[in-house]
Amino acid sequence: MEEKHMVNDILESSKYEIKIYSDAIVQTENPDLRQTFQNIRSNLESFEYELFKLATSKGYYNPPNQVKPEKINKIRTMLNNLTE
Repeated sequence: MEEKHMVNDILESSKYEIKIYSDAIVQTENPDLRQTFQNIRSNLESFEYELFKLATSKGYYNPPNQVKPEKINKIRTMLNNLTE
């Protein structure tokens, strides 16, 4: 199997695992277990980001076009208004 396929496979698997841990976190009542799940998810997210950077640098993955800062700020404002 080519390195590109392996990297993309691992990225997809990581995304799936992160989703599973996120789902478990919102359904867990025990604070210690919840914290454990959050720590695992955080580690997975860090790993996924490092792999993402590697995949991007090697041309294995082309991220979508960058969003302009104005649009990011507009979305951030909208989300903040929802939580107030």
